[in-house]
Amino acid sequence: MVCALIGAASTLSLRSFLYRQMDKQVTAAADRAAGGPSDHSGIDFLTDPLLGAPGVVGARLDSHGRVTVAGMSVAAGNHRDLGVTMFDAGQAAALAAVADDGHAHTVDIPGHGGYRVLLINGRPAGAPPVIVGLSTASLQDTVNALLLLQVCLGGAGIAATGLAASLTFRYARRLPRVGATAPRDCGLPPAGGATAPRERVAGPAARTETGQAGVSLNRVLRHAGYALRARQESEARVRQFVADASHELRTPLASIRGYAELTRSGREEIGPDTRHALGRIESEAGRMICLVEDLLLLARLDAGRPLDLAETDMSPLVVDAVSDARACAAGRDHVWRLELPDDPATVRADPARLHQVLTNLLANARTHTPPGTTITARVVPRGHEVLVEVADNGPGIPPELMPRVFERFARGNASCSRSAGSTGLGLAIVHAVVTAHRGKVVIESVPGDTTFRVHLPVTRSPVRPARTS
Repeated sequence: MVCALIGAASTLSLRSFLYRQMDKQVTAAADRAAGGPSDHSGIDFLTDPLLGAPGVVGARLDSHGRVTVAGMSVAAGNHRDLGVTMFDAGQAAALAAVADDGHAHTVDIPGHGGYRVLLINGRPAGAPPVIVGLSTASLQDTVNALLLLQVCLGGAGIAATGLAASLTFRYARRLPRVGATAPRDCGLPPAGGATAPRERVAGPAARTETGQAGVSLNRVLRHAGYALRARQESEARVRQFVADASHELRTPLASIRGYAELTRSGREEIGPDTRHALGRIESEAGRMICLVEDLLLLARLDAGRPLDLAETDMSPLVVDAVSDARACAAGRDHVWRLELPDDPATVRADPARLHQVLTNLLANARTHTPPGTTITARVVPRGHEVLVEVADNGPGIPPELMPRVFERFARGNASCSRSAGSTGLGLAIVHAVVTAHRGKVVIESVPGDTTFRVHLPVTRSPVRPARTS
């Protein structure tokens, strides 16, 4: 921009100066032509050596401002004498268009290019006006030469400035690398087994401010790497402990439940208090078995165990899950609705795991809503995904619980959840299973309308929109 501004200012200044100089020359030539020979019917003034040189144009006008004769001075042979070449009608018309305002004007004469011309009254008084002009070719050549010089010098200056800036950045050990390294490392996910940052600022020199910034960033990234590795190892140990403990607890819990059932149903007479205690042992053992199974499933999902994937139509799965929920004793006090599409809504998924997702969502809606609540399960094919929604018109989820509704052991009403047999892991399993299928689950809840929406990618071309049934 500096080069362009300087070039434009210098070019305009030089052009203005050259035009002022040429206007002086044109005025002097016009004054001599106006006081020339007494025969004012021709343009013999063009042959006057004192008027100028070859290439001067001239014309005489009548009292009505019409050009009567016009031409250009030319060299006559090898001598210094001058001759005149007459203009045709088109060339004369270009001169006739000059304004009579006492100022020089630039006109383009066909076949000869640009000329700076001036109209002046003849002398003595009453003599016809004359037009005299000089070529602007040399002036334009000078301006073009200056423009070319400025482009060359400006380009060289820009190249030199760019080279100097590049060398400066390299000496400062590449400041852009500091800015590019931090976003790449800070973009690592804070969860999900993220490894330590591997990017570093290459070769920082501590003697410069930029180098000191690079050294500090490398130190921060190194400490962050240690912390990430320690956290990952700790999480891996916790997951392995949960998986091992859950696996080991399955057998003794099943044995406790079995012995309690055997004792309560045996032939020996037992008192009502003992029978009640054995029933509670069976109930709590069953609840612990559910908790252990849920923990074991989450541990397997955290470990990235492969799913048993198959082409699965979501409509039959939803029908089965709703039928099971309606058939249980706790679900008979609710109103159940189905909204299914006419066409299959196929996804590539693990049917057993998705059935568990649906069961947990329906159980969650049943458990946390009062009797008479309407629970709607719908399947909505949409483009390249299938939406499975479970909605209810219950009281909704408390706002303070929304940010952690998918966390493990998160409960809105702890006592109610425990009495209903909930482990607090149902929605955590929903989130983990859906994520393992490369989908997502979102929730929208206001009093009177709570919807859990599961997004699952389809494996075939999009189907027609769903129809409510």
